[in-house]
Order: sequence, then C-alpha cells, then structure tokens
Amino acid sequence: MNAPQAVPSQAVQSPILSPGKFWGLRRMADAGGRFKMLAVDQRPPIKTRVAEARGEDDPRYNDVRAVKRALMEALAPHATAVLADPTYALSDAMTVLAPHHGLVITLEDSVFGEGRDGRLSKAIDDWSVSKIKRAGGDAVKVLTWYHPDQDAASRQAQLDFTKQVGEACLRYDIPFLLEMLLYPLAGDAGQTKDYVEQAGKRADHVLKTVETFAAPDYGVDVFKLESPIPAKDVSPPGDAATAALFEEMGRLAGRPWVMLSAGASQAAFRNVLHYAFEAGASGFLAGRAIWWDAFQHFPNMAAMETALSGPAADYMKELNALADAKAHPWTRWFDDGAEGLPRPAGWESEWMQGAYADLEGRL
Repeated sequence: MNAPQAVPSQAVQSPILSPGKFWGLRRMADAGGRFKMLAVDQRPPIKTRVAEARGEDDPRYNDVRAVKRALMEALAPHATAVLADPTYALSDAMTVLAPHHGLVITLEDSVFGEGRDGRLSKAIDDWSVSKIKRAGGDAVKVLTWYHPDQDAASRQAQLDFTKQVGEACLRYDIPFLLEMLLYPLAGDAGQTKDYVEQAGKRADHVLKTVETFAAPDYGVDVFKLESPIPAKDVSPPGDAATAALFEEMGRLAGRPWVMLSAGASQAAFRNVLHYAFEAGASGFLAGRAIWWDAFQHFPNMAAMETALSGPAADYMKELNALADAKAHPWTRWFDDGAEGLPRPAGWESEWMQGAYADLEGRL
C-alpha cells in the first residue's frame, strides 16, 4: 500500500462550516486547534467494576456518579473538552467543568440490540440531539457498532441510525462526532460483549468502515477512530507498514479525526498516538488508557483520587505534550482554515433568514 500524504499540502475541499458547528469545534479544541479530550461517558466498564468491587450484582447509582465526578475533578483541568453521558456524568459536569471547557454529550444507549448477525445502536430513551443542544452540549457523540460483514439488515439499520443523527446535527447546527467500533461476528474468535477492542480485528475492516461513514450522507464532522490494528500489536514508532495503515485511515477519513483508546495500555496508546499524529490526526478522545489504573483503587475513593491527580494526570500531560508537538490542527481540513465561515458581503443577513427555517414555530 502506498502511503498517501497525511494532510494535503492544500486544504481539503470541504464544505464551509456553519456557525454552530464551527463554534462547537472551537470549543472542543485548544487555541492551536488540537483536541485533548477526556472521556468519562463509559457505562458498562465502570458499572461492572463498581459492582464487582462492592461484591454486588448491580452497581449503586451514587457510586457510578461519584467515580465519574472524581475523574472529571482530577483530569478535566488537563483537557480541552470532556465527553459525558447524561445518566451519570452530565449534572456534575455542569459544575465541575470550567467555563472554557468544551462539553461533548453522548447520545447512544450503552445497551445495544442484536440483529441476526450484528449489533444495533440506539439513542438513550427520552434523549435526542435537540436535548443535547438545549443542555448546552458543544457536540453530539455517537458510537455506531459496525462490521462490514454483518448481516444486511443490521448493517442497513446502523447506516440509517447514523444518517438520522447526522441529519439532526445539521438541523440543530451542532458538531457530530462519530465513533465506530468493530466487534466479533458469530463464529469469530474472541467472542465478547464487553466494550473492548476486538483482539482479532482486520485492518481492512477498519478502513472499510471509515470509508463507509466518510460519505457525505452521514454528516460527520469529526471521527473518533480506533487503531487499524490491535493497539497491543502496534509497533514502536518507525514501522513503515504500520505508518501506511494510519496514513490510509487518515486519507479515508477526509476530515478532522481523533484517536480513541478502547482500553489500551498506556504504553500501547502512546504508540498509537505517534502514528496517528504523523498521519494527520488532530488529537485524542480517551478515557480508560488515562484513568483505568487509578480506578482500580475503588471503593477507596481517597486512594483513587490520589492516583488520578498523580500518575493519571501525569500521563495525560504527556499525551497533551505529544499532541502539541505532533497533532495537526483541525482547521487545516477546511478551505477557510481558522476562519471557517463564509465572508461574502451580506452573508450574515442571508444566513439569518435561512438558518433553522424548518424549525420556526417549533422551538
């Protein structure tokens, strides 16, 4: 595979961003246009660990909420934005986050459905893009479970779900941050329903998935991408074959993209980011790679908080420094760069007349 340029020498011919999407992206990044985002929206991994630590079948709501609050209190000061779920984290995010922090809010339910041979994503009950916008969210995040070889009906359902979210984000003028994760199909090795990276995933499946959702039909503004090969198998920086896979992924994305950690070890995620940044990524949106080790102290909250403010914060600072040195500003993907908005004379009045016209009388 030939390794394409990670970021074209000239800006990609992307549509000019609408004001709401442009402002949301600015809110999520630092002044240099790099995303250093903390994820605390994880539900099954945290809930399972909390219940196990307590020796109980089900996690206590207040325990899960307390864990997420502790994560934000210790690590949000080192982040440009925080990804929060509405069930356990959003209310505390409103008071813990500083005014300059971006707030990305999760739309999808952590409990996925099952098709004949494929997972089905859905929104949290009584939750929507419009509610995220009204709650003060700077962006909408969705996890779409996807496998190019899943059965046709479930594959189409996933495409339709994602398209509907993209249309709603366009309608409410809020950035759409899409995460796609591969998973084992029936008969594949390593069967699991846990939120973990598929151990035996194939790079061509990851790349095909990115290519699919890069189509304009889905309205994605930022991709949250998994490594094209299992993170634990990513070579230290300098491997040409690995670099080519990341470069191809960046080429297919065709817009700003960040890396997810999917529970990778700190050393493995560091390697992943080296290749991603060289290939044009604009930062990271990570959780467990940063705070999972500290979380193991639960239910000893004092010990957990000490580990979060010490080793976990130190690791996040290291990732931030790596992003400062190597990540590409998200604005490089757009013709107008940091301006991002149309500038013909009179554009303001034209936009004001046309914006949200279909919502008149309903907001």
